[in-house]
Amino acid sequence: MNRFVIMTVGKTHSGKTTFAKALENQMFNSVVIDQDKHAEFLQMNYQTLLPKQGKNTIKYALTQTIVNYAVTETNCHLILCNSNRNLKGRLKLLEQFHSKGFTSILVSFDIPVHVLKDRVAKSQRDTSILRTASSFAEVLTRQHNETNQNDVVAPIEGEADHLFVIKDSTEVEPVIRKIVDLAQI
Repeated sequence: MNRFVIMTVGKTHSGKTTFAKALENQMFNSVVIDQDKHAEFLQMNYQTLLPKQGKNTIKYALTQTIVNYAVTETNCHLILCNSNRNLKGRLKLLEQFHSKGFTSILVSFDIPVHVLKDRVAKSQRDTSILRTASSFAEVLTRQHNETNQNDVVAPIEGEADHLFVIKDSTEVEPVIRKIVDLAQI
């Protein structure tokens, strides 16, 4: 069986989680691995273990443990629901999956910033998972300012076996269908 890893790439409130859940519902034998869920779990259950500053190493360790388990102990397709905006980190992840025989798909959410600002303003998402910002508006501003700085760039053709770019919500379902079709070949 050819296994797929599908990685979402995009700013906060771009639709990565909604897309991942919809894909999981339509793609046989797939599982979403969502770092926001891991951050929420740690915040609710292990707040005293969270670093006060710097990288959230415990969150990354938890995610990596879950990914490793899914890779070695299951035959599931993996849907990684993270921002994955850093090129070096993205390429490192892709190489790890390629070395294990996975076919890779990047789904890049290139949603206009005014749409994201509107979504953030209307959002009911719990901000308790945020460690270095007080609101998702602050996260979006930081992400917008980081874009095309250092290594924070949108994916390009050739990074993964397949690349899909979503510019608005009408493109979600067609991309899901294409990915499901690829997995059935």
